[in-house]
Amino acid sequence: MVTAKDIPGKNCISLILDDQPCLAAETVNHPEEPILLLAHADCRMLRKAVDAVSIEYEPLPPVHTMEESERQSTIIWGTDNAFKSYLVEKGDVEAVWKDAAHIVEGEYFTGAQEQLYIENNGVIAAFDPEDGVTVWGSLQCPYYVHKALMALCGLPEDKIRVVQMETGGAFGGKEEYPSMIAGHAALLSIKSQRPVKIVYDRMEDMVATTKRHPSRTRHRTAVSKDGQILGGEIEFTIDGGAYATLSSVVLSRGTIHAGGPYYWPSVRIRAKAVATNTPPHGAFRGFGAPQSLFAMERHMDHIAQVAGISPVEVRRRNFLKPGQTTTTEQTIREDIDLDHLLGRALELSDYAAKKARFAEENRSGMRKKGMGIAAFLHGAGFTGSGERYLNSLVGVEAGADGGVRVLVSSAEFGQGTNTVLCQIAAEALALPYEGVMIARPDTTVVPNSGPTVASRTAMIVGTLVQSAAQGIKQTLMKTGLLGDNYTPEQFRASCGQFIRTHGALKSYARYEAPGDVYWDDEKYRGEAYAAFAWAVYVAEVSVDLTTYAVTVDDFVALQEVGKVLHPVLAEGQITGGVAQAIGFALYEKVVWQNGRMINNQMTNYIMPTSADLPPIRVFFEQLGNVHGAHGAKGIGELPMDGPAPAIVNGVEDAIGVRFRSIPLLPEDVFEALQPEPPRQQGPSSTRGTT
Repeated sequence: MVTAKDIPGKNCISLILDDQPCLAAETVNHPEEPILLLAHADCRMLRKAVDAVSIEYEPLPPVHTMEESERQSTIIWGTDNAFKSYLVEKGDVEAVWKDAAHIVEGEYFTGAQEQLYIENNGVIAAFDPEDGVTVWGSLQCPYYVHKALMALCGLPEDKIRVVQMETGGAFGGKEEYPSMIAGHAALLSIKSQRPVKIVYDRMEDMVATTKRHPSRTRHRTAVSKDGQILGGEIEFTIDGGAYATLSSVVLSRGTIHAGGPYYWPSVRIRAKAVATNTPPHGAFRGFGAPQSLFAMERHMDHIAQVAGISPVEVRRRNFLKPGQTTTTEQTIREDIDLDHLLGRALELSDYAAKKARFAEENRSGMRKKGMGIAAFLHGAGFTGSGERYLNSLVGVEAGADGGVRVLVSSAEFGQGTNTVLCQIAAEALALPYEGVMIARPDTTVVPNSGPTVASRTAMIVGTLVQSAAQGIKQTLMKTGLLGDNYTPEQFRASCGQFIRTHGALKSYARYEAPGDVYWDDEKYRGEAYAAFAWAVYVAEVSVDLTTYAVTVDDFVALQEVGKVLHPVLAEGQITGGVAQAIGFALYEKVVWQNGRMINNQMTNYIMPTSADLPPIRVFFEQLGNVHGAHGAKGIGELPMDGPAPAIVNGVEDAIGVRFRSIPLLPEDVFEALQPEPPRQQGPSSTRGTT
């Protein structure tokens, strides 16, 4: 048995704010918070021991929603109850309202979403007085767990070893939560002096672990007569749950992406992550951008309606162009042509012809069809100074037989990390792919190349792998053992000769920020990302007025992601992301009761199956990227951002009803289509205010 009193180090899960205890000592802030750890060699006896535990609680007033948190913060916490807030200001927002032909307002909501990786969270921990703690687990970020265990166990870094085992999916859900379960296993192992295994079952995993942050976004936009954005205000709020975890990172991403791929001459973005008494929310593919971009793209259709122009044209008139600046005043230096991207997506989806045909067909029948579009962007890598802070290190080593091994902490969990990084090293060394392998992410073997998150692997880590591999080649050439235009056989021979003469043949590369990328953390302004990926998605949807179900019949995903390093893996990433986002839009609703997820089974938390998905047609533009290996940009997060607004825009096109929140379930459609009782007519709005 382990309680908070048994913790040898600091009772926290060390991450950013270090506010989350590993075991509650006095106060329980959410229903799933761990208090006591029990272990037994016989799981049947363990269940009896758990049943014998009795804990007495003194209830305190709970806060379960963002709205309650904002209303009651001064009563309960005595503060504004925000884990983090950001303010982005550009231009003169106060001046834009007087020139506006329309002032368009909207409020948009997104719900929590469970990652639903194939393999549940699980770890094995072993303690040895001489060697310290070793953890093997299903996880994303070995060095996150390493840092947490050092603080928790009070041990130096050389006494903590973390090994990432084969991991069946992650999607952000195994970014920081494995530090919690690894900490529990390690504490039990230290006290029992025996190896300890903890594997959550599906119900435990769904109810206790982090999910996508619920969000609320408010837009107030000044628009000219011809539909151009003059400026506006955006308020972006996310529900952080009971502890900070990664809320500041998610909030940052959502804040910077809140203006979409559009030019805002003036804008003010206020953002905050608030505390509630629910399990902490955390990272999930896109982490913040799907929330704020849903609002932006729904709002663009609303602007189009108010201005009396088409959804296509309102986007075309407001797209960012090279030389213009984003909401954070980052100048667009890429040669991106969003007009072209939009035109190609419309052509590939047969948008105009289908839209006209559906408008005619929708005059009769119980199945209405519509077309929806979404344009968006996603920054690759950590935001602003994040990559400088990580200071990532990558290694490549060659053996006496000429075999090459890539040394990175980047984890493979189904997204293709191992394949792409080996491919980059092989191309840098002019070797066959089969001649390169990747080391298992083990903190005693690989350097800290940063977490496997934020679409940074191919662009950031890949560039370092390329540089380290070239360092091997340069070392061999400088010693005269290898000439130009060498063969794989000559490379192998030179490696053997070098190692016999000089010893180990290794090369390391550390991240160096590009000279033209500068971010001001205080003003939250500047070059947020070294590169953006850009996309236009088009959804063809149907609404069945008998069942009120929405289905996606066809989906076109067109993106510019720099050089596509591995076409099969790249298409798979886009297809999987779109499928996941369809669940976000139409199926996956977390049902909360008193701060607890009550539909924590796959029988009542519904996600789309292959039978529920449309043909997902994936297309790429390739402009390249000077900051990425072979011109690559990030790709993994991007496809999560655009499908939800494209789908809901399509629903509005089909039935003429404006929806402001997701997931959009059949009961929501049913309720919206019911006749409203007569309302008393109020005063008419002025100056196009909506």
